[in-house]
Amino acid sequence: MKFIQTVLAPKRFVQKAGEFEEHRVRANQFLAFRGWQLSPDGRFGPVKKASTIEEAKARADRLRSELERRAVHRDVLTFCRAELMQENYFHAVLEATKSVSDKLRDKTGLTGDAGTLAHDALMPGKGMVPKLAFNLLATETDLSEQKGLANLFVGMFGTFRNPTAHGPKISWRITEQDALDLLTMVSFLHRRLDAAARTPRTT
Repeated sequence: MKFIQTVLAPKRFVQKAGEFEEHRVRANQFLAFRGWQLSPDGRFGPVKKASTIEEAKARADRLRSELERRAVHRDVLTFCRAELMQENYFHAVLEATKSVSDKLRDKTGLTGDAGTLAHDALMPGKGMVPKLAFNLLATETDLSEQKGLANLFVGMFGTFRNPTAHGPKISWRITEQDALDLLTMVSFLHRRLDAAARTPRTT
């Protein structure tokens, strides 16, 4: 395990995030039989132990098939693939919401996090233009859509990111169905962010 942790240290893959994730997922397939996983921060944590190859494969295939059927955005899967394969839904939810924060920071240059970041990046205000726009912001309908989507982002973080980031796993239980529904929502938010445009700003 020390060898794996050394070889797959995140600092070695700063410019190769996709390669790191691929190696991490493959390592976790083997670690699952020992009841461990390597998280994106390079630390080990306990997971439900897989007892047979068929069990591990069936678990991965079932979830992968459902996610493919839903056409979940690839950025969501990059952040939480290993956690889902091991039925670690609590951390899968946390990693999925982190992926939205990362994309918001990348597209805006802001340095905040979660709901505060979403509000600062997306919410139109009195005399203020949001950093990212989902439409032309030219009509009341446009502004209503912008505000509605901004509130959806803020609400997603408030509902899922904050409880998982600050609460103990044992007191915030997430079923497979809950996790899949959330990932579908996060996928929708990613697609809207992909199509959003940076607005010209004077400040």
